[in-house]
Amino acid sequence: MKTISTAEARTRFETVLDESQRAPVVIRDQDCDVAVVLSIADYERLRGGAVQAFLDLRNEVAREAGAAGLTQERLGDLLDDE
Repeated sequence: MKTISTAEARTRFETVLDESQRAPVVIRDQDCDVAVVLSIADYERLRGGAVQAFLDLRNEVAREAGAAGLTQERLGDLLDDE
């Protein structure tokens, strides 16, 4: 992954956009990574992965809760107790 300064990103923005289609470009300001420019395809893949990971976790928790005998009614009772 290529890393460039904020100054370079400003002066070469069109080139940075072009390079980001091949690989993400990290933008650095005073020894600190502040942003990443990546292709829309990479962004959508990351975003979709996060959503899918959440859905997988939700389903796993639901399976474990069901296996432990936790019903919607019991969950409601537990939440009402607080």
